[in-house]
Amino acid sequence: MPLESKGYLSLKELKDGPAYPSEERFNKAAVAVIECTQEIPCNPCESACPFGAIKVGEPITNQPVLDEEKCVGCGVCVAQCPGLAIFLLDKTYSEGMASISFPYEYLPLPEEGHEVTAVDRSGKAVCKGKVIKVDTGKKNDRTTVMTISVPRDKSEVVRSIKRLGV
Repeated sequence: MPLESKGYLSLKELKDGPAYPSEERFNKAAVAVIECTQEIPCNPCESACPFGAIKVGEPITNQPVLDEEKCVGCGVCVAQCPGLAIFLLDKTYSEGMASISFPYEYLPLPEEGHEVTAVDRSGKAVCKGKVIKVDTGKKNDRTTVMTISVPRDKSEVVRSIKRLGV
């Protein structure tokens, strides 16, 4: 998949890919968003999904494909992706707000309830977000999964937060 921009995919490129959920699916509940475009030998996401919602298949260099009907939004895949390319998006989080869960590998970790600066795929500030959860559980294999709430209209653009103290 060619990149329109330097170093990251545009939203249009992602929507044209094999793993972007439909708007109809976004409106039901949380769902995995896979932003992996690398044709490299990798399939931890496929192995991690207890519902068989992610398929890489053969050859192992295929890009992952999401079966949005099988995805229950459990988020197990988020911490398992070595490329940090899977996010969990819930546009039904609350009135006018969405939640987004993403891998976060920086210290210090923000605390639940704190306001943070939400950033896009390029690292540019988009809006303010609120930390809902900081999951450092053993099941994540030392990858923290951060969940923040952001305005719903920014949810497909936001992919992380600005590092604290930087």
